[in-house]
Parts: sequence; structure tokens; C-alpha cells
Amino acid sequence: MNIAYDEMYDANGSVRENYQNYANWLQSVPEDVIARKRKAADVAFHRAGITFAVYGEANSQERLIPFDIIPRIIPAHEWLHLADGLRQRVKALNAFLHDIYHDQEILKAGIIPAGQVLGNSQYRREMAGVDVPENIYAHIVGIDLVRVDMGNSRGKYFVLEDNLRTPSGVSYMLENRKMMMRLFPDLFARQKIAPVEHYPDLLLNNLRSVAPPGVINQNVVILTPGQYNSAYFEHAFLAQQMGVELVEGNDLFVKNETVFMRTTEGPRRVDVIYRRIDDDYLDPLTFREDSMLGVPGLFQACRAGAVTLANAVGTGIADDKAIYVHVPKMIRFYCGEEPILSNVPTWELSKPEDSEYVLAHLPELVVKEVHGSGGYGMLVGPTASADEIRLFREKIIANPNGYIAQPTLALSTCPTFVESGVAPRHIDLRPYVLSGREITMVPGGLTRVALKEGSLVVNSSQGGGTKDTWVLEG
Repeated sequence: MNIAYDEMYDANGSVRENYQNYANWLQSVPEDVIARKRKAADVAFHRAGITFAVYGEANSQERLIPFDIIPRIIPAHEWLHLADGLRQRVKALNAFLHDIYHDQEILKAGIIPAGQVLGNSQYRREMAGVDVPENIYAHIVGIDLVRVDMGNSRGKYFVLEDNLRTPSGVSYMLENRKMMMRLFPDLFARQKIAPVEHYPDLLLNNLRSVAPPGVINQNVVILTPGQYNSAYFEHAFLAQQMGVELVEGNDLFVKNETVFMRTTEGPRRVDVIYRRIDDDYLDPLTFREDSMLGVPGLFQACRAGAVTLANAVGTGIADDKAIYVHVPKMIRFYCGEEPILSNVPTWELSKPEDSEYVLAHLPELVVKEVHGSGGYGMLVGPTASADEIRLFREKIIANPNGYIAQPTLALSTCPTFVESGVAPRHIDLRPYVLSGREITMVPGGLTRVALKEGSLVVNSSQGGGTKDTWVLEG
């Protein structure tokens, strides 16, 4: 594994230009002042209720996501390149989703094996032939980017994952910025940092733009599984920021293939639902009949074109890790362009030659379940025990189609405050891309940081934290 690219310092130990202002400021501030600011941030996050729960833990207590006050800083030219690549990728992903639920041209052309799509549990046959406004299926997409030194490429960004079902974390992006501006207003006076606080307005406008045709005063709601969901804070936060209703399944009902919300003034029609509930639980009449979270008849209203679901049912097929490897082909097929952003090199264990190579090199590789998320269901070979490697070997042999493998990447590092002081920790970046009549995003995204020394897993459920992400203007 290569030595990680350092976001703040170059190979000679000199501060990179985009960090120069921050480094000068940090050097001038006494350590006790920084310590007080860090404590103030923790207290403020607790008071705001910015917590999450980890499913499967014995006590299931709410946790505070650790917040680090050293930002990740991206120069303007880098962001412009990333933004172009993100737009291109999301455009292709939406085209793919429309295609596979309609004419399936990419499958007929043999670009992607039909069995990998049609036989995938995330492919929803119920969506076949269903038209959605503007042909947009994934209205909110979180693209996970990593920066690595690989081969002759130094500090190159790669796409690690596409998240098209219910991508989370944007509330932390917004709260991190609010916290940094409150604690360190002088930093924002030193340089021009692109704003992110308009994200809720951008999201609301985006959702309104994909309401069913002919609707004038679009009524948008956020559908949550309820307060016991690990991301409930985010659901409530976004509803409050957008000025829309936060609803649960029993707050809605369907009549004549139209969705209504129960209010004290009587039923009110709902036009767009930003749903934070998985496909299986959306409608007990179509999917899991034991679901108590969804709305009976909701999918039929969607099929009839009376309501827009964001994201649409069936988007999970496009963020399945077995499909991820084909996204560059999608870009060439639908856009007629070469990909601006590259995938991480990936072995498909469904291919015998790839499976043979991976089984012979497990201690060197990262292996992931194709349906896994949140840092679960994966093996990080270099840090795994002999027993863990043995167990994963057995799983792969039993079900090779269920896994992919990638090289163990030395994710870029950023200086981070830890117990021992300031030390480099590995990070990634999740920008949020909005698709409606046009594709938009706020500059930057959520930077996640692996707080454990040497860890490459940045997920909050696995002990990760977050940083504010600055994109410099001009």
C-alpha cells in the first residue's frame, strides 16, 4: 500500500497553498483556546441533539458523531473538475435507471450482463414501464470520493461508491459549517469559502421541479420511519430547514390513487414525498405486507403519476456494488463521453479468474458485500485476523456473486485533533448531487474521518467522525 496523500502538507513537509491561510492562523492560536473551542463544539452538538444510533448494539444508545475543527480544504480548480465529473456520473446513472425499467438498451447491447441487473434483488420489477417526471429516478445522490496516490497518479480522486437509495449525512455537512462559522468567524474573513447553507433551498426547489405535471403549489413532505431511526435527527432537521412537513406512514393515506396528508383542517394533497424509508417498507400492498412504516396504496399512486417519490422505487440497483463496476460503461453508452472521474479498480468475484486472484490475495485486499453499506459486511485484509480472513474465504467460495474486491487504498489524510494531539487521519468526501430539471450541488460535501489510528473505515457506525469541507472561491 502506498503512503497516503496528505491534504495539508506536500512531500517536502511544506504547507500546500490552499491550507496556507489556515496553517498561519492555527499556529497563532494558543492551544488552550483551541481546547475550549473543541469543548464548546461538543456541548453545542449535544444540545442540538445531533446524534445517531447504531443498530444491533446491546444498549442502542444515541451517540454524538465526533466533529473535528481542522477543515478539509479544496481549491477552486479541483472542485470545478469534481463537479463536472459528478454531474456526468449522475446523468448517466439516471439514464441507466430509466433504460432498465423501459427499453433495456444497455442490456440488449451486451454492455452489462442482463443477469446482473434482472436477477439482482435491488431490481424492482414493479417499476417496469413506470414513467417518472423528467425521467429522474435518483433526485438526491451521495457520491463517495477518495483521494489516493495510485501508480503514476498523485492525489487523484476516485469514486468509491454511489449512494442512490436514501443517502444520509447532509445535515452534518450543514451543522459542521454552522459550527465553524460560530466558533471561528475570523477564519471566514481571511479567505473566500463557498457557502453551503443554501442546500435546503436548493433541495426544496429541486423536489418541487419534479412534481407531477400540472401541479402549481407543490406540497412536499419528508417521510420518516420515526424517531427510533438512526437518521431521525436528519429527517427532522431537513424538514425544519425546508419548511415542509415531517410525516410518518400513518399521517398519509391514499384515495383514488392520490396521496393525502391528515391535517387539523382536513386532508391535504401531497405531490412529492422525499422518502427516507427503504423500498420494502413503503407500501404493504405492494412490498412487505408486514410493514407498519409505509402507506397502503402509495406505489399505485406513484404508478398513476399522482405523486413523485424521491428517490424513486428501484434506484438501489444503481448503487449495488456489482453494478458500480459498470458505471464507466454507462457514461460512454448514454453520454458518449469518457468518464471524468475514475472508479477504483475492482475485481468482480462473479468472474472465476477474479475470484481466483482475490482468494489468493485476501490479506492484501478489501472485500465488500455487493449489498453492504455503512462499513458492514467487509474485510480489510491488511488489518484482519487470520480467523476473519478464513471466514471470509468460506463466504466467498459459498457465494462469489455476493462480493467484490478492491485494492487496499491509502486514503488521503488530513491533520486531525485526537487524544495525543494533532495527527493525520484518513478521510473521504461525500458530495450531494441533486437532479431535477437540472443537476445542481453545493460546493464540497461531507468529509468523514477515520479517527482510529491506521483505520481506513470512515463510517460513523464504525467510529468515524466528520469535518467541515471548504471549497475556496477564486
